Amino acid sequence: MIHESHDQSLKPEARSLRHARGQLSSISRIRKPITTLKILIVVTGLLPAAALVVGVLTDALGANPVEKITHQTGTTGLAFLLITLSITPLRRMTGWHELIRIRRMLGLFAFFYATLHVLTWVVLDQFFDPYAMTKDVIKRPFITAGMTTYLLLVPLALTSSAAMIRRLGGRRWQQLHRLTYLAAIAAVVHFWWLVKADVTEPQRWALALTVLLGFRAWWTLRTRLSSRF
Repeated sequence: MIHESHDQSLKPEARSLRHARGQLSSISRIRKPITTLKILIVVTGLLPAAALVVGVLTDALGANPVEKITHQTGTTGLAFLLITLSITPLRRMTGWHELIRIRRMLGLFAFFYATLHVLTWVVLDQFFDPYAMTKDVIKRPFITAGMTTYLLLVPLALTSSAAMIRRLGGRRWQQLHRLTYLAAIAAVVHFWWLVKADVTEPQRWALALTVLLGFRAWWTLRTRLSSRF
């Protein structure tokens, strides 16, 4: 009774304010898991780069540090690229639509490690030699595939912001960002052609990509069939 009389004695503005605060508190509780996930992604995303920096400073990258850096940045970038592609299937299967808020972050980490991968080749392998780099791209198919991957990722990174979505329009933005799938295919081909003997690791990446592409194809077919009936 005391609580009821107290509620009734509050002015309408005060009750509205308390209600609004309650809603904000509920929203904060809902957003907490995605905020925690974002923090985990940032920490996890920076760890491989930090490990390479420590390895360089402590001379712990082995007999061929350039090869180590190249491999680590390449596989990390590929991992983030495929994780980015997995967000939509996970969101559709779980119904957790907040996952869409981490897709841009994952994609930018993929681009970050792809950039480090390319810079390692440009600076530490080719020593800024444009002739040697051009020759490499033309004559070595795995380099061609790798450069194709990076060139496909550049416009995706540049248009990843909310401002660019508004400028391009949702439909055109979605069409552009379907290049992510082509970039992932080119990245797996790049890795596969790079490996000369044991293709076990690129096979695993190819299998993961096939599953993701298969889910997209199945979902698209399912949506089109359901719209007809």
